[in-house]
Amino acid sequence: MSEKELKVQEKQLVQQENEETKPEKYFVPAVDIFETDEQVTVVAEMPGVKSTGVDVSLEDDVLTIRGHREEDEIDGRLLLQEYESGSYLRRFTMAETIDRDKIRASMSGGLLKVELPKAAPAQPRRIEVQAG
Repeated sequence: MSEKELKVQEKQLVQQENEETKPEKYFVPAVDIFETDEQVTVVAEMPGVKSTGVDVSLEDDVLTIRGHREEDEIDGRLLLQEYESGSYLRRFTMAETIDRDKIRASMSGGLLKVELPKAAPAQPRRIEVQAG
């Protein structure tokens, strides 16, 4: 097989730092991160995950993306299964410059898109001193 031919990319398991009480596998979703002057955009690949199975949270400057893929019901006998189901988990430390009230997330075709608008920098202003 030459270098230009397609190769199967194995899913990476999340390396847990703590012990889990649920025997569930967590995979690392592949992501692309883009930055413009106005926002940071995170696009995560989570095939088979519906929008109802996605949870995005931002707590203590840590963006957490979770996704859970439900088992598909199959009619007939399974001949080949290359896609292993489970959950997705990825965490990122975010800059303090993100406007937390304007974060948006959408899910379409197995791609999660999280838009993190940057907060406007504080403008210098003159503060009037009151007498008395």
